[in-house]
Amino acid sequence: MPATAAPAVFLGVRHHSPACARLVADTIRALRPAWVLVEGPADMNDRMDELLLGHTLPVAVFSHYRDDQRMATSWTPLCDYSPEWIALREGRAAGAEVRFIDLPAWHPAVAGHTDRYANRYADAEARYAEATRRLCEHFAVDCVDALWDGLFEVTGPGTDPQELRARLDAYFELVRGDAEADAADRTREEYMAAWVRAALARTGDRPVLVITGGFHQPALRALSARHGAAAAPAGWPAVPEPPDGALGGSFLVPYSFRQLDAFAGYQSGMPSPGYYQWLWEKGPPAAGQGVLRAVTERLRARGIPLSTADLIAARSLSQGLAQLRGHPYETRGDVLDGLAGALITDDLDRPLPWTTRGTLGAGTHPVVVEMVAACTGEAVGRLHPDTPLPPLVRDVAAQLAGLGLADAATPVTLDLTKNRGLARSRTLHRLRVLGVPGFTRASGPAHGADPVFTELWEPGPAAGREAALIEAGAYGARLDEAAAALLGERTRAAGPELGALAGLLFDAVLCGTGPLCADLLTTLAARVGQAGDLGRLGEMLSAALGLWRHDRVFGVARDGLLGRVVGDAADRVFWLAEGLHGGPGADLAVLRALAAARDALRHAPALLSVGPEAAAEAAARISRDPRAPAALRGAAFGLRWALGVPDDPGPVVQALAAAAVDTLGDWLTGLFAVAREEVAHGTTADGGSLIDLVDGVVSALPEGDFLVGLPALRQAFAFFPPLERERIAERLLHRRRLRGSARSLLRTPADPLLLARARALEENVTRLLDRHGLAAAPAPRPEVTG
Repeated sequence: MPATAAPAVFLGVRHHSPACARLVADTIRALRPAWVLVEGPADMNDRMDELLLGHTLPVAVFSHYRDDQRMATSWTPLCDYSPEWIALREGRAAGAEVRFIDLPAWHPAVAGHTDRYANRYADAEARYAEATRRLCEHFAVDCVDALWDGLFEVTGPGTDPQELRARLDAYFELVRGDAEADAADRTREEYMAAWVRAALARTGDRPVLVITGGFHQPALRALSARHGAAAAPAGWPAVPEPPDGALGGSFLVPYSFRQLDAFAGYQSGMPSPGYYQWLWEKGPPAAGQGVLRAVTERLRARGIPLSTADLIAARSLSQGLAQLRGHPYETRGDVLDGLAGALITDDLDRPLPWTTRGTLGAGTHPVVVEMVAACTGEAVGRLHPDTPLPPLVRDVAAQLAGLGLADAATPVTLDLTKNRGLARSRTLHRLRVLGVPGFTRASGPAHGADPVFTELWEPGPAAGREAALIEAGAYGARLDEAAAALLGERTRAAGPELGALAGLLFDAVLCGTGPLCADLLTTLAARVGQAGDLGRLGEMLSAALGLWRHDRVFGVARDGLLGRVVGDAADRVFWLAEGLHGGPGADLAVLRALAAARDALRHAPALLSVGPEAAAEAAARISRDPRAPAALRGAAFGLRWALGVPDDPGPVVQALAAAAVDTLGDWLTGLFAVAREEVAHGTTADGGSLIDLVDGVVSALPEGDFLVGLPALRQAFAFFPPLERERIAERLLHRRRLRGSARSLLRTPADPLLLARARALEENVTRLLDRHGLAAAPAPRPEVTG
């Protein structure tokens, strides 16, 4: 590089900082650079005109990537006071060439620092937490946000931009120090440095301005100086392309202040975007007043008392704290601390949220929640009408219009037995699984065996629909394709979790994604044979069996792959149940699994390798196994009755009598879970009623034993629906030759368990009084005179 060539000027910034945004604007106006290089996705450089359309901010660059191995999505958000946005806007206005210089979001070096819902500007503060901790200690502040506000955002009037820049340089040099960046950061910094060198090779006497997160600034300055002119590339660095077979791209999406707020989970930049918008537009004094006004309006709108005296106290506290802390104006923390001190009289069991970083936790004081929300602000971005959109947006608009759903303002009832109703249902379910707002399903079939053939959908707020559709465009250009891709991703993410796969299977059926159903069924068939959780396996079996038996509406009834899942799952249930051991208590999920296997034997015996006779023999072995849980032993007895292989009364009475007091209710719970109808309506081998048999055993219990077993007994009889419980009560009254209302017997004025315990307590007190001769004497009879 010739000695007369202008140097590169590096500005390290904090993302979404008004102070940094002002410094960027001042620097561009003073330097008049030839190039303005900005940390951001380089694959957007060809679309810079699109980015600089007249959008209403905040907006974000949404980037996506998908291949057979991974899915990556990332957001690059921009608001009015984002230094990156000011760099693009002011750089273009000053006649500079503006470029993004970071790797695309799908690149592993960027995606490695984000989860599926993260963003490019995820701060590196966690990587230099020790340095910021020491600074917070030195300046006696609670957290890095308070430190930043005091050092940079709320400074005295007339602060020189060069002084602010020197202070920022010192801050970022200190917090990064000699720490080695990880491999991903090194890759990104080498790539950005290549852009810097390429720009330096093309500039004349006008400088190159480089604007990146402060964490990267020291490294970029060092890398550019180390390589020098000899390393200047002949052309611009190549922008990486997704590998063959992968899908990737970027689109602009509307964003909101809520999404920008660290208290709502945003990983980068400044919290309370509403406050910093006021700070950007009107300065520190007006921003503090804006917080006070917004909190007041929000609390009063929610009926929380707030007097003029409270506001005067809050204002006085805020001003006093600012002076005590050496701030020329009130910072965000000063105002919020003053409000909290004046308005909250309760003891708080956790630090105030603005003294730490992270999301609001459960149990946060309601006034604190409203204060935080008031500082968040309500701004929602809007894209310019000329902004290109992914094909999915147009596809959905066309489908909703064609199905008469585009302008639905009242609830929509769908008849699933008719082609149009089914088509509308599938469209709405595809939008549902993609998370696109606008409609909420109020009712409809809950599973494959549910005999419901209508759905009710209620229209709701469509705010965020455009952004959700743009983001869903990462999964495909058509609605059916996008829904199938998302469900496929969730299937892979579910791993061996059968319960999650069962729900995904029903979602796939509701969406009508035929090929995906086949993929899901193949996955399920491979996994049920290795399942070790009997409860989850039962959920899977119940869902698959219901679809196999009844789902003619959605088109998977008697499906061969579905039948394989049913058969393998039912066989596995018997294998796992026979080896299950445990103590007291009834695992309802295990009992439901055995009930699902019973239904498979009843309705699809040809699908199982275990036939009814073999299943009855396995049930007999389980029922006699002393190591098996009592509930499972009872369910095994019930299974034999349900399969038409009833036991003689003798073994049943022996089993009931042998059950410990604390497990009798568990045994009956298992029995009723699997053979409720047989118990309610069936008879034993000698012609007696099963209800009479159970009643005889329970009635023979001593009072104390009955009280011990009562909670489990109540759980057992809860398997009977109300009408059947009433019939059982009528039979028990009849057995005792009592007259009365069975219905009123079931509707006690208090918890029956409490009534039974109260009765037992009264009897114990009476016996104790009798023992010590303290029983009350009978009242004397009144004399009768004639």
